[in-house]
Amino acid sequence: MLINIKTSEENKRIVTELTNKLSLGSENYIARIAFAYSLARRQLLNLETDVKDSKGKEYKEEILFGKHVDFYIAMICQQYNLYKTDKDIPKYIKMHIDHGLESINRIFELNKNYTSIDFLIENIEKGISALEDVEISPEAVKNFNQRVKKSSYNGLIKILVGKDLTTNEPIYFQSNDLSVHNNAHVAVAGNSGTGKTYFALNFLKQFVASSQGQVNFIYLDFKGLKKEDEESLRPFFTETNTTYIDAPHKPFPLNPLSFIDNINEKNKLMGISKFVDIITSYSGIGKNQQQTLKDAAKEVFFGKKHGEYPSMKEIYENVIEKEGDKPSTLREILESLSDYDIFETTVDPNKSFLNSNYYLSLSGDLNKAVRFTSVFLVINYIYNIFMNMENAPIENNIQSMRYVLLIDEAHVIFKDKKSQDLLEKILREIRSKGVSVVLLSQGIEEFNQPSFDFSSMCENAFLFDIKDKTNLKMMAKFMGVGEKDIQKLKNSMEKIQKYQVVSNIKEHRVADLFTTKL
Repeated sequence: MLINIKTSEENKRIVTELTNKLSLGSENYIARIAFAYSLARRQLLNLETDVKDSKGKEYKEEILFGKHVDFYIAMICQQYNLYKTDKDIPKYIKMHIDHGLESINRIFELNKNYTSIDFLIENIEKGISALEDVEISPEAVKNFNQRVKKSSYNGLIKILVGKDLTTNEPIYFQSNDLSVHNNAHVAVAGNSGTGKTYFALNFLKQFVASSQGQVNFIYLDFKGLKKEDEESLRPFFTETNTTYIDAPHKPFPLNPLSFIDNINEKNKLMGISKFVDIITSYSGIGKNQQQTLKDAAKEVFFGKKHGEYPSMKEIYENVIEKEGDKPSTLREILESLSDYDIFETTVDPNKSFLNSNYYLSLSGDLNKAVRFTSVFLVINYIYNIFMNMENAPIENNIQSMRYVLLIDEAHVIFKDKKSQDLLEKILREIRSKGVSVVLLSQGIEEFNQPSFDFSSMCENAFLFDIKDKTNLKMMAKFMGVGEKDIQKLKNSMEKIQKYQVVSNIKEHRVADLFTTKL
């Protein structure tokens, strides 16, 4: 389909006048500007009533659009919901060029003091603002060139979660049996000192043992381990072959930019935008600094050859070049991530921490913005890497498992709307990749969101003693239990002791207490 058009007879004069007024040189530029200006008004034109005569300026396809004909066709298709071969596309393009020429000419006729620079600056700024205001989707970014591999365990993983208080019978959680559970996600809530951490560590220990070491995990500790707690966890680290990372004293073996497809240009730009969005969300930088960071990241990425990834330090140094010596929030957050060596400077993209067990402790000495940003860079990497893998196979109702993502202090991390949207996305999608998400929290408020049904996405709940035991409605929603079990839940929570828990798992009586002390 060739797109050769002629403007209306009246617009032939306007093409020449606007080209001269805007100092554009060639007359094809004003046609492109007019087309884009008209479409930006979001006004739908009518083929029956809005098509002008064709006695004016003639444009051949290659002159009008150059190498970008597909881009212009795509804009029309999106505006009018057309397929790219629709026979009326040339008419729509002509209509919008004529409409744009008339609209721009009217602006100058009505505003005699309005200059060409005024017009260009105003409309370019509008376009940039529109791009900056686009909400970055929590969707995973495609990576056609991902090289990270992760094996899976195909057998049943049975976790001993506790014992019956009356009979002392063991209670097993058949985590990846789809005939029992829709997903292997777990929510654990309880005050400090209730046995919640003991339960979580035992859960991970059994996951590793039951899968013969094929299922790996990361324990994300947002508040950081104290020295005495670190010593008490040494046996756990040894038994599970876990590497303890005390950030910032020891860097985590991840380049948080390595989730980005550094070969496919479209995917690369989307990945850079996602990275900028994470930095923006948890540091509070403004739009100008967002653009600076995006430009700096693009330049560093495009300067790399042979599939190499830039480091956070390289991006930080490029930001300094652009901003100069003036202090800024962006500079502060990047300086902290770089100078504290939260992440390794050089990491082999073919290897990944996902194939080992890690406990990442983020020191409380780090400021909150750095800790939040670091946690979400890790979570984003895990989510994107797994979402670019094949689904984990299912055989005889057993879901193959690859990984456990355990997030401590989840009530702090997932407090705002944007992070809750990401949590919903992860819980819904990552289970098909053989990943179990385990959320530890002191409270249950953040998990009871009106925007999504948390209890169905994180199906398996374990409730230790909590502060607000009088809010039965909230506890019932967290547990996903109905009216008939609310009184039982109330009675159990009134007499709950340390290491005791109520749960909704199908392997035990709903809302009946049992002990997790093994």
